[in-house]
Amino acid sequence: MEIRDVGVVGLGTMGAGIAEVFARAGLTVTAVEADSGALSRGMAILDGSLGRAVSRGKLTEDEYAQIVGRVRPGAALGSLAGADLVIEVVPERLAVKRQILAELDQVCRPDAIIATNTSSLSVTAIAAASARPGRVIGMHFFNPAPVMRLVEVVTTVLTEPSAGQAVTELARRLGKTPVQVTDRAGFVANALLLPYLNHAARLLETGYATRDDIDLAVTAGIGLPMGPLALLDLIGLDTSLSVLEVLDREFGGTRYTPAPLLRRLTDAGRVGRKSGAGFYEYSGAATGGDSAVFDNEDQPPPPGTVTLIDHQDRSAELASLIAAAGINVTRNPAHPSDLVIVAIGPEGGVIGPATAAGRAAESVGLHLATLSLAELVASPVTSARALAAARALIARLGLRAVRSADRPGLLVGALLYPQLRDAVAMVGDGYATSADVDTAMTLGCGYPRGPIRLLADAGVGTAVEVLRAMHAGYGDPAFAPSPLMTQYAQGGLSPVARESPAARESPAGHESPAGHETPAGR
Repeated sequence: MEIRDVGVVGLGTMGAGIAEVFARAGLTVTAVEADSGALSRGMAILDGSLGRAVSRGKLTEDEYAQIVGRVRPGAALGSLAGADLVIEVVPERLAVKRQILAELDQVCRPDAIIATNTSSLSVTAIAAASARPGRVIGMHFFNPAPVMRLVEVVTTVLTEPSAGQAVTELARRLGKTPVQVTDRAGFVANALLLPYLNHAARLLETGYATRDDIDLAVTAGIGLPMGPLALLDLIGLDTSLSVLEVLDREFGGTRYTPAPLLRRLTDAGRVGRKSGAGFYEYSGAATGGDSAVFDNEDQPPPPGTVTLIDHQDRSAELASLIAAAGINVTRNPAHPSDLVIVAIGPEGGVIGPATAAGRAAESVGLHLATLSLAELVASPVTSARALAAARALIARLGLRAVRSADRPGLLVGALLYPQLRDAVAMVGDGYATSADVDTAMTLGCGYPRGPIRLLADAGVGTAVEVLRAMHAGYGDPAFAPSPLMTQYAQGGLSPVARESPAARESPAGHESPAGHETPAGR
């Protein structure tokens, strides 16, 4: 069927955005809100968005008038009797959505498609409220709908193939990129994004790293446009908690069990930007973890001589950087020096080489996560003086730095590799293709590169090695490399069979990191 006339039930921020998308594409839209005040506010949101497009030169006055003219406000579901497709965008509560679907059964044509914009609830459970579940489908837009290019099209075991085809084609007509999947908690984007964000909250809660270091490790070390804790604030901690609870019920395990800190902050009303405080305070000042990690005030001068201990052949590049900065480098632990640096990889391991050299208290581990970011790693016996000297060394080298616990993965790898493992596991399960995974994360979550491309760039062998070390260190099966990832590594295969056009593009509003430095695996 060709979809020309659509209905939108629920005209909050998301519903208004979806109505705008439909109207911009030339479809006739009936926007329904039971409350007249909410309907007026929703129409004002739509009008304001279009007005801003005119002021920025994105729309002409004539185009604005045509788009607005395609949207009809409606106060009752009965106004949707002629719609080819109706999408509900009501609050994310199963009972509310099921009630709407039951009521739509009474007014919509028998061949009409009913879509739900749910981001985490079971489409199958929502469809069960309808007398015609074969015409019910998930059509998950991302916020803000007029800007974000991804639409997840979610079919159930009962969805008629023609309905799935019609909605997928409609998404393309809207100028969106559809990813079609079956009904599973979180679909693609949320099922990969939320466990990673949850893990970041857990690292903060357990004292593994500071808030600013966690976010800087991701922006400077992985190249994502926003750190995980700042992103949780943007999404809303309460919203994230709700999605994690859905994921936890379906999948279980530590990746999905909400970090207690998320619940505590939500209970305290610190749910992110919308409440004025979350992990950060929002009072008009710039926030988001993009500040300098170390305070240069009262910082000691850089060391004159550094003893460099090689661990797993990691020291050549570091030795060149230190020497180029005019600092003497010695390889002899018995030689007097101001600082001992243990050159380590993402697997960690400072205490062993430092103790073997007889200078554990003077030793700090250093891992070059990228050409511009260093991870400083103190052992349990590293002195405050040695750590201060290491900070001064990093400043002299012109690098940014984060401090990490001496555990497998360090900080950048601990945040990166488990998510890459989740992505490959999703492909291995047959739920989504590599191209669909990368498309979902680039277009839906603002990643400059999708997780499969990130894995290829970092190196599958490195990822497997670090994940095995994390699994051995923590005993958590969530860190064990997935079977498909292990096969990639054993066969020397690239996980990227072919790169989709979306994976090569930088999403709207985000710039790819300069140089596309390889994260964590250096």
